[in-house]
Amino acid sequence: MARADDDSWDLANSVGATATMVAAARSAASRRPNAVVHDQYAEPLVRAVGLDVFTRLATGELDAVDGAGDLGFPRMIDTFAARAKFFDDYFAEAAATGLQQFVILASGLDSRPYRLPWPARTVVYEIDQPEVIEFKTTTLAKLGASCAAEHRTVGIDLREDWPAALLAAGFDTERPTAWLAEGLLIGFLPQEAEVRLLDSIIALSDSGSRLAADYGQVTGQSADGQRQAQAMSERWRELGLDLDVASLTYPGAHTDVAAHLWANRWSTITSDLPELFDAAGLAPLGAFADQAPANSIGYVRAAAP
Repeated sequence: MARADDDSWDLANSVGATATMVAAARSAASRRPNAVVHDQYAEPLVRAVGLDVFTRLATGELDAVDGAGDLGFPRMIDTFAARAKFFDDYFAEAAATGLQQFVILASGLDSRPYRLPWPARTVVYEIDQPEVIEFKTTTLAKLGASCAAEHRTVGIDLREDWPAALLAAGFDTERPTAWLAEGLLIGFLPQEAEVRLLDSIIALSDSGSRLAADYGQVTGQSADGQRQAQAMSERWRELGLDLDVASLTYPGAHTDVAAHLWANRWSTITSDLPELFDAAGLAPLGAFADQAPANSIGYVRAAAP
């Protein structure tokens, strides 16, 4: 079913299931020798969602069977490990410069508030739909997980007035902020909503604020990208999950996040997936670098003037 402006989901269906997939990949990556990401909360969160295919991925069962852990997405586990490290490093560098206010947009099953070593007096906000926030905080509370930072959750759909909700939760517009939009601006919003979100971030950001994001179209617009999305859907269906991957994203043009920020006087540094692999010390993508999503997703770190 195609996306709509008033659609809804949870962590077991539609676009919400992709958050569970990413957490399962982080769990699988954490099990590997010389792991580049360590997420001890990913597996129990995925188990709690209850999608069998992603539980099997999280526990290493699929990863150990003839490369089946890729689920039709070439080098999937490595891709999400490299992406997680890229954004982990971004937060670590922001904290090292003295920033103490952090915002995670569409946080899904991101466990960074719990697993990263936050400096004293840090405040971390995470924004997602109320049901997603409630599920994650309840599940992690049962595990006895705690945050080194002051942790403030904001349960709201990003298509609603999330800036007002963030301000009501105590967000301080006079403090520089490190923003994270991971796995959000890659086709899961219509272009006009992407622009509104970026403009809201710009308006809320004091001088010295930062933003890191990935952006583009995860399934790609090319015929090859569409074929890959179909192959992923068929592979997931074989493993018991009936989800049309191509239908999860909005068709058409999407925002060049780096260009939009640059036009608003933010400095930007862009990267591609092969560069993320290299930084993480992973084997090169090789021929897969010419396929979606490697060739259709960009990565940016930006700083406000």
